[in-house]
Amino acid sequence: MNVPLVLTQFLDRAVTYYGDKTGVIAEDRSYTYKELNGRVNQLSRGLADLGVQKGDRIAYLAPNTLEMLEGFYGVYQVGAVMVPLNIRLKPDDYLFILNHSESKILFVDQELYPLVEAVKDQLTTIEQIIVHYKESNTQELDYDAWLSRYDETAFDRTELDENDVASLLYTSGTTGNPKGVMLTHRNNYIHALSTMHSLRVSDRDTYIHVLPMFHVNGWGAPFYYTANGATHVCLRKADAASIFAAVNKYKGTVMHMAPTVLNCLLQYYEEAVPELEKNMRVVIAGSAPPPSFVARVEKELGWEFIQVYGMTESSPLSLYSPVRSQFLNEPLKDQYRMKAKAGHAMIGCEVKVVNEHGEEIPHDGQAIGEVVTRSNGVMKGYWKNEEATMQAIQNGWLHTGDMATVDIHGNIDIVDRKKDIIISGGENISSIEVEGVLYDHPAVLEAAVIAVPHEKWGETPHAFIVKRSNAELTEQELIAFSRENLAHFKAVTGVTFVEELPKTASGKIQKIHLRNDYWEAKGKAGKFVN
Repeated sequence: MNVPLVLTQFLDRAVTYYGDKTGVIAEDRSYTYKELNGRVNQLSRGLADLGVQKGDRIAYLAPNTLEMLEGFYGVYQVGAVMVPLNIRLKPDDYLFILNHSESKILFVDQELYPLVEAVKDQLTTIEQIIVHYKESNTQELDYDAWLSRYDETAFDRTELDENDVASLLYTSGTTGNPKGVMLTHRNNYIHALSTMHSLRVSDRDTYIHVLPMFHVNGWGAPFYYTANGATHVCLRKADAASIFAAVNKYKGTVMHMAPTVLNCLLQYYEEAVPELEKNMRVVIAGSAPPPSFVARVEKELGWEFIQVYGMTESSPLSLYSPVRSQFLNEPLKDQYRMKAKAGHAMIGCEVKVVNEHGEEIPHDGQAIGEVVTRSNGVMKGYWKNEEATMQAIQNGWLHTGDMATVDIHGNIDIVDRKKDIIISGGENISSIEVEGVLYDHPAVLEAAVIAVPHEKWGETPHAFIVKRSNAELTEQELIAFSRENLAHFKAVTGVTFVEELPKTASGKIQKIHLRNDYWEAKGKAGKFVN
């Protein structure tokens, strides 16, 4: 008889083989896997007592906490669907997502409660709000007091099929309302098997939760690190000082984060020179970094750099970038270039780059096409949005909207989002490539490049720059620097200096806001040059 691939098996395995080992560290609290399992059973009993049934949506608005982590397993034991919410949205966003998902229960951290309190009277399906770390005198239930009512012994679980929806994850909306991505137990389970192999996850790992768990379940961290008996260290606040302190105190071995967060760590290390634990793998997803960035991480910090690629709709990871054994004798600069690419397909994933006719592009590192993928991790579809599902999944392939090249070794290099490609004088320009050059300037801390109108060329690159503290840099100096290091048609023609760049909760730069800011300040933000 086939055993269904359901996510509750991962915690079961941890309890069986690592029950007395520390499973979770959360601020000043520490729990073994057996103790975590007891809390999960209490949570499941509480949900059942509230009338939660199979298929009900249970929403979580919380930072990286013990309560967030145990939610994944407590929710699944009753057959319900986890709806993790981005903690950096606005009240109207939560109103839309909670009503659109038809969520029944909302768990919310005390610090974030005001964000939903403002719209709670407009929530149409939420029957109960339960507050983590409750301090206020609201009428909502206090999580700890509520949980303590229930027994820790084994819970009689709702029977699940591996094709049942496990997670409903809302993607960031840039031009409209966010879409709810339905990921099944099978999606998450097989993705976990592939990823734990690719990232070499083991029971010797201590995982520092930097990437938020709502971000595609923190790239599946609640699943594959739990299954392997690794120790979770939950960070409520993921600033550079806190991250370095946690890495050293708990002997961290692996972290996932966005490039902007890693950039902040490098800057903090330069200025503060904190103690450094060297046995660390950093897993990075987002814009492709310049090879010099990879070199700094591995030389200065002594950490192993692993670039990955994926999206919510594919559970999420499809590509990763370790240097394959046949290339280990290549010069270091070439190895760093390989590590900076999105890389090659993980086991269980098929990935290719195609032109507008669906044909694979030449593997010459020059031709540009769209990344498409198919795997057991590809979503079931968008919740209540069949039209968008059909647009995204065509002939069994998920169309990512990311544009890429493929080199002669089959390594995929993301060059831009479809909407971010700059077309200047008929030539395609990768904003990521331009940003990579700008990051080489010693005065540049952060860079983002967008297309802006140009009378002669149609569009040209315009840079938004955050300077390093106390650095001196002018627009003309940076334009000249880009012209020295890029083909002239790729060089920036204008620069706007800003205090910070708009980012998502996971640290990705939101270029849609930069475009809006540019148009609002048109004529003031920068100067075009031919």
